[in-house]
Amino acid sequence: MKKITYSLALAFACGALLAWAGNVMAADEPVKVAGAWEMTSQGRNGPMTQTLTIQQDGSTIKGTLTGQRGEAALQGSVTGNKVSFTVKRDTPNGALTLEYSATVDGDSMKGKVHSERFDREFTAKRTK
Repeated sequence: MKKITYSLALAFACGALLAWAGNVMAADEPVKVAGAWEMTSQGRNGPMTQTLTIQQDGSTIKGTLTGQRGEAALQGSVTGNKVSFTVKRDTPNGALTLEYSATVDGDSMKGKVHSERFDREFTAKRTK
């Protein structure tokens, strides 16, 4: 009887470990972010809307950010449901590097943009 109980406990523990490992591996799978997104953030003069266009190859992304200040290239990565990318812009006050980080939930994204000049929050919705 003890052998059967021990065997069942061992089998259950192995099954639980395999299920946990599968979930951990699936969590690292990069979320699909390819496509067009409408991004909104609060600027100095009110809300700013820009278009984010992303191409994705596994965990690597590239694309463009287009708005009132024109178009700029972006490069970044996706890990699980986290996305991060960098945009470099030339401005009248010199070069500006913008670092974006966000969490993706289906067709929406919420995150922060950081530069040496400001920190802002943004949201984005995937467009059809």
